[in-house]
Amino acid sequence: MAGGYGQGGGYGTWDRDEQTRQFGREPQPGQYEQPRQYEPAGQYEPAGQYEPPRPPKPTVDAGKLWAAGIATAIVAALVAMVGTLLVRAVLRIAFNGPAESGVLGDSRTVLLCVLSAVAALAATGLAHLLLLSTPRPMTYLSWIVGLVTVVVALLPLLGSGPIAERVTSAVIYLVIGLVISSLVAGAGASARRGPSTRTR
Repeated sequence: MAGGYGQGGGYGTWDRDEQTRQFGREPQPGQYEQPRQYEPAGQYEPAGQYEPPRPPKPTVDAGKLWAAGIATAIVAALVAMVGTLLVRAVLRIAFNGPAESGVLGDSRTVLLCVLSAVAALAATGLAHLLLLSTPRPMTYLSWIVGLVTVVVALLPLLGSGPIAERVTSAVIYLVIGLVISSLVAGAGASARRGPSTRTR
């Protein structure tokens, strides 16, 4: 029994030598890879301070909008003048002055033209404000201008005077308001540039 079990002079000697050889080996080049170290610099913010990016707001082409507003003011003044001319020359109604004032009436015709132009510019300013501050600006513009137009058109009907003159005033005011509302709303829609608009 001099040999014992295994070669090496004792029980389990071979096993211990084999483990020693295994742990004593040097790793071959490329056998083990070092784990990658990620060191983000400023890429992550502490918890509770992250704010999601806000979508860009739509912009307004102010030059285009106000150019259209000036054109609308001219159109509104011409509508007032043509309406007065049509009523006085064709329908023979003494609107904006007595019959002897001529086909264009008196100074009240000039005042109506000026007020129509001012109303168009005021609607343009309102459209600009709504484009910068509200989600559906043209909808609000149409409602505001429409309701103001209805009020202005109803005022002559509540006054005194010949019924023909009162109805004529209401109709002309209503037409002027509709012209201003439609033209300014169209100008505002074309002057608005959304965040997804890209130049191709």
